[in-house]
Amino acid sequence: MRIKPWLAVAAAVPLLAGTPALAAAPPKVPAGTTAGYVVFDRVAGKIVAHRLAHRAFRSASVIKILIAIDFLERTAKPSARDLAQLRIMLRSSDDDAASAFWDRGGKGAIVTRTARRLGLADTAPPPADKPGFWGYTSLSAYDVARTYRYLMDRAAPRVRDLIVGHLRQATPCGSDGFDQTFGIPGGVPRPWAVKQGWSGFGTVPPVKCSERPAGGALAAPAAPALTSTAPVALAAPAPASQAARSGSRSGVPDLGRPVLHTTGLVGKDDRLILVLLTAHPAGGGWRDSVKRTTTLARELYLSVSR
Repeated sequence: MRIKPWLAVAAAVPLLAGTPALAAAPPKVPAGTTAGYVVFDRVAGKIVAHRLAHRAFRSASVIKILIAIDFLERTAKPSARDLAQLRIMLRSSDDDAASAFWDRGGKGAIVTRTARRLGLADTAPPPADKPGFWGYTSLSAYDVARTYRYLMDRAAPRVRDLIVGHLRQATPCGSDGFDQTFGIPGGVPRPWAVKQGWSGFGTVPPVKCSERPAGGALAAPAAPALTSTAPVALAAPAPASQAARSGSRSGVPDLGRPVLHTTGLVGKDDRLILVLLTAHPAGGGWRDSVKRTTTLARELYLSVSR
């Protein structure tokens, strides 16, 4: 379903100028948690919810969408092995597959190329001294939403259909054994297509993951309606360093804090693009972080639908 092309934004204009404000109360972010989000309504053609939209976060596995876009747009005929690796990278967030594509594509050059092509203002490769750490890429909720818009409105059908098709079939468990049904899968009704991200919780899953289907915790309402059409301007990022905007002086956003990200297409005909990026207190546990993220995703969805 193609609705509207991404509108070019002049450099001198705030990136989110003219977007609607929420009439309903926005989600309450728990103390100690940092959350940036954007919800874009593809039918209305505008953002219907936003918070810290340009704040940089450590990408974790969300970067795998850009890795897939870059590879497919540079490779006319992927091999059977390539297609198998794309499948597990996108459905089960497989890290080994991501690392293979990362190395083949020139590591950080992948991010530079896709950021330029898609017009991603807040996205940057990992620091030069950490070239192999694709999860240390910096990105914002706004840029992730823009990436989904690129997929749906501008990417070649073969690229869109392969990537989004796999995201529709995200597995309950990641290849590393972590449960990836937090956020949208746990708090928003189907249909949805999701790409999750997590980092900073160790290498051994603290909770056993089962291959149960993730169906969402809510009964599906009618197609979401805008809660308001009143314009509001959100200033573009200040010209300060990325570290100042991301809470990090290492060049890696929130390094030392665990992150959980839930992103995807939600609703009939993929009406909403919902992106929620979160950083949690240092030393925070998996269960509490998952609970906070899923609650935020649920409340964010409900705030823009009725």
